[in-house]
Amino acid sequence: MKRSVASRLMVFVMFILVVTGCSSSSNSISTAPSPKAGDNASANHSITSASEALSNRSSEPVEKKELKQSNKVTGGQAGPEPKAGQLTAGEWDDALKWGDWLNQLNGHDGSEAIQLWGMYPLQRIVVEVTAGRRSVPDVWLTVKNKNGETVWEARTDMQGKAYAYPLLFDAPKWRKSKGDYQIEVRSGGQIVAHVEHVNFSESEPLKIDIGSQPDISELVDVMLVVDTTGSMGDELQYLTAELKDVVTQAVERSKDKLTMRISANFYRDHYDEYLVRSFPFTKDVDEVIRQLAAQTAQGGGDYPEAVDEALRNALYEHEWSENARARLLFLVLDAPPHDDKQSLTRMRELTQEAARMGVRIIPVASSGINKDTEYLLRTLAVTTGGSYIFLTDDSGIGNEHIKPDVGQYDVKLLNELLVEVILRYTQQQ
Repeated sequence: MKRSVASRLMVFVMFILVVTGCSSSSNSISTAPSPKAGDNASANHSITSASEALSNRSSEPVEKKELKQSNKVTGGQAGPEPKAGQLTAGEWDDALKWGDWLNQLNGHDGSEAIQLWGMYPLQRIVVEVTAGRRSVPDVWLTVKNKNGETVWEARTDMQGKAYAYPLLFDAPKWRKSKGDYQIEVRSGGQIVAHVEHVNFSESEPLKIDIGSQPDISELVDVMLVVDTTGSMGDELQYLTAELKDVVTQAVERSKDKLTMRISANFYRDHYDEYLVRSFPFTKDVDEVIRQLAAQTAQGGGDYPEAVDEALRNALYEHEWSENARARLLFLVLDAPPHDDKQSLTRMRELTQEAARMGVRIIPVASSGINKDTEYLLRTLAVTTGGSYIFLTDDSGIGNEHIKPDVGQYDVKLLNELLVEVILRYTQQQ
């Protein structure tokens, strides 16, 4: 099933590299000026119009070149170690381009995709929590309906912002709801703010001041969830060679002293050698490198993969930090989940659970995804407070990548982009 996407998945590898290994130099190829262990068997860019962006879309997955070598590659044994700073990528944050996102979801491609996945991110509540003039990260946000039932939960990011989608699973009606919700903000186990009669946000966020500034945790949880079907040997090698330096650089470049925990996880599909192979969070980077080096890349068959199984394991079978300045889940893939009823239901549940836990899903899309998959990944990102990263053709590496339905963006070296992303989620602006 997986094709010579190894290079693409290197994206993911680079993402970590990005975190640590980037120099502060800015190498951007400007396409537009931007104003747990064990196996489970079995930006700022000017946007083009929605019509322009959608006109170039392809509804079919990009074909992969046929593999010329065995589809089983052992990490650390598949040729020379690849160098960092070769893959190119772009980033798009739909939360910051909300009006354009709505236009796309109301267009042909977007409307078909959200119906397929059964998630409708069309209305949201944006909350900004402060203490005096400082943003307050990692406080709980609970949204309740008029009957007092909890309909969404989230945690604020380092900028004090949280996003709620109480109607995410309700198909849009002819007349949009204005909303009438209650919001509770909790810090240290105590309710520190309560607001009633909250409507959906149009432009400005709902600003809530809680008075005193809670302590900000030094913990950062970084999880890698990587598709290991097909020819992934080069990516695994890259992770082995670069991960330690990447994490080191991420910590060094941070304004604050950080304690980073990392978890590496791999998934394939049903009936492969394993479904999910996961490892617990650890501060020992060398141990993570050994885990990466021990992996092989093989298996796959049909187009979809066990994405839902991988996310279920990631959220429910790992000990995420109760208090953290950031919880980042980089999902590196080039194929969607299965679209049977059970898988779709699980994807919806996991999306809501990630938001509740404060886990930001940051997809890294490689070659091979189609438009339906692109919109799913962007939905995962926008509803959990993450952003969408996608590989581009500018590097000349790998197979062709579809053009994302976004506006103008800067093309950057993947490793540098990933570093920027990690620092952005761990530092106050």
